[in-house]
Amino acid sequence: MVKIKTRWELIKAYVEFFKSKKHHEIPSASLIPENDPTVLFTTAGMHPLVSYLQGQRHPYGRRLVNAQKCIRTGDIDEVGNETHHTFFEMLGNWSLGDYWKKDAIEFSFEFLTRVLEIPVERLAVSCFAGDETAPRDGESAEIWKSLGIPEERIVFLSKSENWWGPAGETGPCGPDTEMFYWIGPEEVLPEKFDSEDKNWVEIWNDVFMQYNRTKEGRYESLSQKNVDTGMGVERTIAVLLGLDDNYKTPMFWPIIEEIELLSGKKYEDNKKEFRIIADHIKAAVFILGDERGVNPSNLGQGYVLRRLIRRAIRYGKILGIEGDFTVNVAKTVLPIYPDYQELHRNHKFIYAELEEEEKRFRQTLEKGLKMFEKVAKDEIISGREAFLLFQSFGFPIEMTVELANERGAKVDLEEYNEEFKKHQDLSRTSSAGQFKSGLADDSEQTKKLHTATHLLVEALKRVLNADVKQKGSNITPARSRFDFSFERKLTDEERQAVEDLVNEKISRGLEVKREEVPLQEAFEAGAQGEFGAKYPDVVSVYTVVEPDEEKGYFSKEICTGPHVRNTKDIGKFKILKEESVSAGVRRVKSVVE
Repeated sequence: MVKIKTRWELIKAYVEFFKSKKHHEIPSASLIPENDPTVLFTTAGMHPLVSYLQGQRHPYGRRLVNAQKCIRTGDIDEVGNETHHTFFEMLGNWSLGDYWKKDAIEFSFEFLTRVLEIPVERLAVSCFAGDETAPRDGESAEIWKSLGIPEERIVFLSKSENWWGPAGETGPCGPDTEMFYWIGPEEVLPEKFDSEDKNWVEIWNDVFMQYNRTKEGRYESLSQKNVDTGMGVERTIAVLLGLDDNYKTPMFWPIIEEIELLSGKKYEDNKKEFRIIADHIKAAVFILGDERGVNPSNLGQGYVLRRLIRRAIRYGKILGIEGDFTVNVAKTVLPIYPDYQELHRNHKFIYAELEEEEKRFRQTLEKGLKMFEKVAKDEIISGREAFLLFQSFGFPIEMTVELANERGAKVDLEEYNEEFKKHQDLSRTSSAGQFKSGLADDSEQTKKLHTATHLLVEALKRVLNADVKQKGSNITPARSRFDFSFERKLTDEERQAVEDLVNEKISRGLEVKREEVPLQEAFEAGAQGEFGAKYPDVVSVYTVVEPDEEKGYFSKEICTGPHVRNTKDIGKFKILKEESVSAGVRRVKSVVE
């Protein structure tokens, strides 16, 4: 069965297969979503496609395919078994209101059995069983039967197993059908599919987005039915190589070997510790190496990054690794992914940040562990003590909880949150909410702020420096947060000049025009893009038309939306705050009234 043995062979085969089915390949988007306040990281291939799943026309049409790099933080505590990863790659193909269940299932079956050459007798599927909100998905089951999957290998499961979404409280959602592969011995291959048997491993998922969940909890049929599929690269490669452990695949084994060398211990004797270190350092490398890469901090993405690095360091200590080691482990990650050029371009930043964070944490780790031993003598660790471990010794609350669980103790999280709120306007509960996936808001207020941010970018270039580059943004209905490259604090005069220029363009009532053009043509026409971002060959360009300008426009940017159609719809723009984010990066927080 095994012709494909590496991640790159699988990715290439998958993309080429769907291109033969008239899909257009799109590049992997940044791990850090732009203008999506509901999620810290890109958790699936659908995240960069939200506006198109909601009806906006994609420059490449209705059929798309790609391999998307992803970070999922909800499973960090599960890392340590054979299959859970914080960073992973997801193969996906999409139909944006084009083909439906029959084609999607037939494509999946053809790729699995003909391209990957997986025997049909090793496959099983699950479908949605139906409930009071949506009917049983007998249509998918019948399609699978017609392809040769016996009825005994098809099961109907509840919404908790075979339903996707919505990602937030409302939005597109629908039933899915999942494909499973038998990894057990051929001689004990059962005739009937038991979804509880761990020898059946899920390798693919076809989601049929045919409903919209309303605020009232109703499920209404969508005018545009979408297909959203996902196949994990790591798990599929493990299946193709006959492995029951993803960490033995080529995407992890060089990292594991380095940890063996550093620790003097064997993977087989210390699997949990090895897996956590390998997973967390790899995820940290990708977060740091992203073109919108962030620094370790106590907020947002930086908090997750810090938590990953410090958890890896703690498990390195458990293994008995002497001295700093995270950079050594990180250096084994880059050769595994030669196609992600951003990692190689940013390798000095990656190593420097890991080295600094490890140095910072090691200075307090020993003292913090001694302090933990003192406070963990009781069954309950107070929130005040847990906060002291965070504030004084840099222990993320999740680490303290994990240490407590190992001792059979509990942490008073309610009191911890109260203590944390006194120190910063952030609690673990609200942070955990951010970690969940969600669809970007496209309310009218968000459209106003998004368009105003385009004006802000150009105003900063004109007032400060034409070389100002966007480093990231986050827009909610309440405010816009925009990061840009600049070495110093703005003067009061510069800040006022930027605000005045934006408001002047708003008051002019300028048309905001959208076009779809080839990427090179967009750049040649003066369109601005985010520094280091990967774009498809055809892009959406939003132009704020300005007849009085020599070039005919005030701003021209590559963007997916959403935007108002005329600047007069924005309202009054106001800068609330301008501050430093990191060395050479400033942040503007603004609102429209």
